[in-house]
Amino acid sequence: MLKIHDLTVNYGKIQAIRGIDLEISPGEIVALIGANGAGKSTTLKTVSGLLKPIWGSILFEVKEIHHLPAEAIVSRGIVQVPEGRKIFPNLSVLENLEVGAYGRKGHGKSTREEDLRVVFQLFPNLQERQNQLGGKLSGGEQQMLAIGRALMARPKLLLMDEPSLGLAPVIIEEIFQLIVDINKKGVTILLVEQDAQAALEISHRGYVMETGKIAFHDSGQNLLRNEKVKEVYLGRGDNSV
Repeated sequence: MLKIHDLTVNYGKIQAIRGIDLEISPGEIVALIGANGAGKSTTLKTVSGLLKPIWGSILFEVKEIHHLPAEAIVSRGIVQVPEGRKIFPNLSVLENLEVGAYGRKGHGKSTREEDLRVVFQLFPNLQERQNQLGGKLSGGEQQMLAIGRALMARPKLLLMDEPSLGLAPVIIEEIFQLIVDINKKGVTILLVEQDAQAALEISHRGYVMETGKIAFHDSGQNLLRNEKVKEVYLGRGDNSV
C-alpha cells in the first residue's frame, strides 16, 4: 500500500531523515519507534505532504505522491491524527467530526450520517458529548475526537502520531484497543509512538529509527524480544522477567 524509498528530508537546516526505506501492506499495523528527534514525526509529515523530500520517493497504491499537496494526499486516502490532537477547541464535538469529512468526494447527508454512526459506535462518549465544545473534553476524549475526525475522511491509511501522549495509563490501554478495533474494520495504520511496548504489542511489524535512519525492522513480536530494543526502548535487559 505504501512504499517509501531512499527518502531524505530536511527540517529547517537539519537533515532529519536520511535515505530511509519503509513498506506497509494493506491491513497491517506498522509501528515506527525511536528516541525523540529520531525522525519519526518528520516521516509522517512527509507522507502527509506537510513536508517535501529533497530526495527519494513515496508511493501509495503504486502511484507517486511525494510531489502532491497535503489536501490531494488526503483525498487519496491518507489521513493523519497529529501529535497533540490539534482539535478545534471552540467547535463542538459534532462540528469537529464534520470537519474531518470536509472536501471528501461524495459527501452527502446520508453518507455523513453513516460515518457518524460508525464513529459513535467506536466512541460512545463522543455521541453523549456531541454538542459540547471540543476544548471542554478530557485529554482522552480529545484524542478520541482527533481519531474520530480522521475516520470521517474514510482513510485507507491512517497515520497516528503519539496517540498516548499525556494520557493516563488506563486511557492509553483504551486508546490502543481502539486502534486494534479500527484496524479490524479494514484501516491500515502507521503508528508513531513513544510507548514502544504498547505499540509493538499491537503491531504486525515495526521499524526502529535512530538519528534519521532505519536501524532495523522485524515483526512486532520479534522486536519485543530483541535485546537492543528491550534495553534501549523497553527499559529492560537480559535479566528482566
